[in-house]
Amino acid sequence: MIFKKGELFNGPGGLSLAAKKAKVIHPETGEEFRIEHLWSNDYDATACETFRLNICENPDDPSVHWGPVEDLPIGDKSILGDIDCFAFGFPCNDFSIVGETKGLGGTFGPLYTYGVQVLKDYQPKFFVAENVGGLQSANEGKAFIQILTELEDSGYKLTPHLYKFQEYGVPQARHRIIIVGIRNDLAEEGIEFKVPAPITLASTEYKTASEAILNPPIPEDAPNHDMPKHTAKVKEMLSYIPPGSNAWYPGIPEHLQLKVKGARMSSIYKRLDPDRPAYTVTGSGGGGTHMYHWEDLRALTNRERARLQTFPDDFIFAGSKEAVRKQIGMAVPPLGAQVVFEAILKSFAGIEYDYVEPAPKLQLENLRGKKKVAIKEVVTTII
Repeated sequence: MIFKKGELFNGPGGLSLAAKKAKVIHPETGEEFRIEHLWSNDYDATACETFRLNICENPDDPSVHWGPVEDLPIGDKSILGDIDCFAFGFPCNDFSIVGETKGLGGTFGPLYTYGVQVLKDYQPKFFVAENVGGLQSANEGKAFIQILTELEDSGYKLTPHLYKFQEYGVPQARHRIIIVGIRNDLAEEGIEFKVPAPITLASTEYKTASEAILNPPIPEDAPNHDMPKHTAKVKEMLSYIPPGSNAWYPGIPEHLQLKVKGARMSSIYKRLDPDRPAYTVTGSGGGGTHMYHWEDLRALTNRERARLQTFPDDFIFAGSKEAVRKQIGMAVPPLGAQVVFEAILKSFAGIEYDYVEPAPKLQLENLRGKKKVAIKEVVTTII
């Protein structure tokens, strides 16, 4: 069974690489269950170029549509073609806890509605939607309820869950909400997605940042592995910061300390702890936010960041250094997402797998119940 996939906000291809690698063979019938790319869209030209280079066989593949999602002819199957499944990591800028968290009132917040439109027009067998953990608290929790309601009303049984990717073999503390939807008629026939069980829950068994970067060593001629340059002052300051600490470490001499007023972000000149998963790889930020090596007095290269995101070394990112950094930081870790896609394929194949219960506080019926209780409490207080 081959599922033809459409995708919005494709980025460099983290979700698509995961879907491409996810293959399931039925142990009795020998039938293969896999996913193939059919079309995708993103407004970032370099991300589309990266996607074509690595996901498609043709670097000029017309199935990757560059431009605003508003201009994509959603529903026109003569242009986009029909699909069996759908993926969309809708923009998280307005839901991330780093920033103004405008939620549905921002520029990017409402873009999930184009994913809803795809579901209504194509009715694929299943979909996978991804966003930051901050989505659940945006607009006092109302945004998440609205998004889940619209996805459910499109004809799907939803399983939202907060995945802690370090529990799934990713060498990075990255927490993301992934919503899996199975079309109602298929769910009624017995196809049920269950949250795949973590590979490990013990923090002592997590894959560490040093394991990811050093084992095996990155070839010197690997793509996107240009060494960053720093001033002598930055190098000297880094020399006083131990692994796992940042620019606010008290042992830094006064003449090297940052003179910053207000909030002190923990990621500023923060060096990796080699014995723990990395902190979250980000796609933007000024000086001091590039993630720093635990031993060398420098920031990480883009290839090292890509390893923390579980992209293979032969995955080539197009664009300038900053464009590549953005693509890597905004991507979904392929290794983590692959576990989800494989669980979906097993669900369709009727193959059992280890699973855990989805996070109760993210389930729509529980969220609606909380809202009703909250409203009742407010009314009672007023009376």
